[in-house]
Amino acid sequence: MGSWSRSRAPGFPGLAAVAAAAATAAIATVAVLAGCAGGAPSAGLSPSKLQMQYEQAIRRVLPSVVAITTATSTGSGVVYDRHGYIVTNEHVVGTAKTVKIQEAVGNKSLTGTVVGTFPSDDLAVIRVASGAGSLKPAKFADSNTAQIGEIVLAMGNPLGLTDSVTQGIISATGRIVGAGEPTGGRALISPAIQTSAAINPGNSGGALVTLDSEVIGIPTLAARLPGEAGAAPGIGFAIPSNTVRNIANQIIKYGKVVSTGRGTLGITAQTAASKSGEPAGVAVLGVAAGGTAANAGLRKGDIIVGVNRRSIASLEQLEATLSGLQPGTSVTIRYTRGSAAVHAGSAKLGSLSSG
Repeated sequence: MGSWSRSRAPGFPGLAAVAAAAATAAIATVAVLAGCAGGAPSAGLSPSKLQMQYEQAIRRVLPSVVAITTATSTGSGVVYDRHGYIVTNEHVVGTAKTVKIQEAVGNKSLTGTVVGTFPSDDLAVIRVASGAGSLKPAKFADSNTAQIGEIVLAMGNPLGLTDSVTQGIISATGRIVGAGEPTGGRALISPAIQTSAAINPGNSGGALVTLDSEVIGIPTLAARLPGEAGAAPGIGFAIPSNTVRNIANQIIKYGKVVSTGRGTLGITAQTAASKSGEPAGVAVLGVAAGGTAANAGLRKGDIIVGVNRRSIASLEQLEATLSGLQPGTSVTIRYTRGSAAVHAGSAKLGSLSSG
């Protein structure tokens, strides 16, 4: 079991407040995405030309990265389009209905309204209605072209230091990582981009940028060593740009997410523990009427111990298994009910949404 630290800063006036909300999670599987690199911009370049590409990417994209402030936290956001929409992390806005927006260029302060959030992918959309004409939209890349070793820049507002840039590479693609907030909220980023670019408190919701000056991801999580107070250096995660566009477009159009393309059982649940305190399955706390679990015969109080041929010992394992299955896929759920006997029921997966 690893641990992760979300990169939102909790309402700091300066460098003194650097703690981020801590959460536990696991990398459940690794599935490397297929696809070629987007041009490998640094190949064969002299150091001076490579530096020019760094500088050009910063000049083009940094003006599209804004600072976001609520009553309890500070983070970053990326200007999505010319209509005043801004994308950020759900955990940056929290329960706020309005937020303060500070532009990267000119330090102009604006007011934004939260259009909608989707905690399952840790994404939110904000709209600036007045003064949006001064906002510069970023260009979003096709994250399917992300390649391990590709140079990237993380742009945001870490630790209250506005308009900051760090550099690294894409360390892995197709990661499945999750985090739980102290309030009980959960997010499962699948697939996630792993990067060595520094992701610190305040970087959440900012931009992970290629040397082609395109946003390939939205930073959201930083790894943290068990028992340690700070983040593990060089291990951060970003939501792929294709996921960002899919979720943002639905929130803008419908005010909610209609479908993510990820399957769901239609339950509320938590990890069940054995008598020795070890994870021993997933305890069903509630079953949605007409959902997959209900159709498979599950009830409140059942313990899920397997899906198809895979054994399930924790909620993280269940989420990771479901993340790789499309809605409409038939699954067999193995579960116990009040005894050691294992039952099985089959049904088609529903679609994860916010509606």
